[in-house]
Amino acid sequence: MARQGVLLEPYQRLNLAQIERIHRASLSILIDPGIVCFNRHAAEVFGDSGAEVLPMESEGAARWLLRVPEKLVLEALGAAPRVVKLGARNEDNCLILDGGEPRVHFASGSEANNWLDVDIEAFISKRETGCEVDFPVFRVRKGTVDRLAKAAHLCQYLDSWDSFLRTVNIQDDDIGEDNKDVNKFFVSLNNTTKHVMSGLTKLSQLDSVVRMAKLIAGGEDRFRENPIISFITCVVKSPLQLVDDTTQKAIEIAKRGIPLVISSSPQGGSTAPIREEGMVAQINAEILVGIVLTQLVNKGTPVLYGSVPVRARMDNLNDSYGVPEFSQYNVDCVQMARYYGLPCYSTGGISDVKVPGIQASVEKLFSHILVTLAGPQYLHYAFGLLERTNTFCPVQAVLDNTHIGMVKRFAGQPIVTAETVTECLEQTRRVMGTSHKLYVRFVRRALRSGEITPPYPFESSGMIDETLFRAQERLQELLSLPPHHLDRETIDRVFQEVPGLLTRLKDY
Repeated sequence: MARQGVLLEPYQRLNLAQIERIHRASLSILIDPGIVCFNRHAAEVFGDSGAEVLPMESEGAARWLLRVPEKLVLEALGAAPRVVKLGARNEDNCLILDGGEPRVHFASGSEANNWLDVDIEAFISKRETGCEVDFPVFRVRKGTVDRLAKAAHLCQYLDSWDSFLRTVNIQDDDIGEDNKDVNKFFVSLNNTTKHVMSGLTKLSQLDSVVRMAKLIAGGEDRFRENPIISFITCVVKSPLQLVDDTTQKAIEIAKRGIPLVISSSPQGGSTAPIREEGMVAQINAEILVGIVLTQLVNKGTPVLYGSVPVRARMDNLNDSYGVPEFSQYNVDCVQMARYYGLPCYSTGGISDVKVPGIQASVEKLFSHILVTLAGPQYLHYAFGLLERTNTFCPVQAVLDNTHIGMVKRFAGQPIVTAETVTECLEQTRRVMGTSHKLYVRFVRRALRSGEITPPYPFESSGMIDETLFRAQERLQELLSLPPHHLDRETIDRVFQEVPGLLTRLKDY
């Protein structure tokens, strides 16, 4: 079994001729101007495989200009798996991502530095001193292992949250670059039985993280069958530059055959063209060169087409996620991934505002609806993100889970069969034979079968907006549920065999 996601008929902005035009433009970019590569190993891999590799004069770090021919791109696209399995501690929670099937799964993301708590406090009206009113109060905290554990625990119990992609950057005093990776993966795996994905802070930690995953999965063979972790690799720095350290991480992950995302995040108007076709041609070229690299290193490496295009605000050059262009770019990228038959890791559900509220709901729902309808197999950033991707708010994640559930109901394919139509016709005839002309007697069956959307769980009852109050109550209910920790024997073995783990985390 695997998590079902939502299967839909995909919305398309581009027609086939436009897709092929963008594809050709991307191939042209890979030749001229080509890719600037700061990683010697990658330059050698490309050169040995038939790409033109030209040393570039530089006073700083060594770099090379890569001209990647169409032949290498097409061979890599033919070698990359069309179906990628993201495993899970509980295999019923694994994800089967089929590049040819528009079945959407929803994940978190960002590794935000900030954690936003929502507290409800009472205030006295200045005009009516006897009037006490409850209001939400927002408090920003830093990301810690305790809060990462809470987020993974929350993921375990939210139905629409299909995969746990690290939500906060752990900044405890006893966490540093040399032990961050093992501790963030352990805390995540110890608090959810769903798939765990993250970036890698330091390459030297890769084997320790993989060793941990194999122990938890039940051994090397079981891990191959059920890869309970995967990695994100931001190989490309836009525009068109292969970064040294992240490229080397991608090479080493690919050697080990572990699922990875080739993620690129150009910013329209600053590091990419602001026009839609220019943005998509560039990000497509950037993702393609990463995919080519993985297949040259290890043919058949499971890889996701990782599109994270954004648009620059013109006043301060920050990312702007609430604008329509953000969704346009992402929908187009989903279509490019489908054109190649590759599973797509796409982006939606972020707000530019710092706190939950009307603006956050509108901005999040806009991209949740549009990008979901495009049919990416893995939609990340979908839970709890505010202030672009700088803040994770657990109350917002609870709201997002409900709203995504509504989007899934809307986007899912309807069931229209000869039998259901016949049943509806019979209902109509029976109702028209009554004096009251009402269909109420037929509603109960639909309610019981789950066909009817339940009431909004955070609905306000009075003259004030009680949404955050009710979401905060729901959050506390979820956090009070029992954790799904690893068994003690597995925990002890992991701590014995994996260096760098903090002893205090055995109980997280």
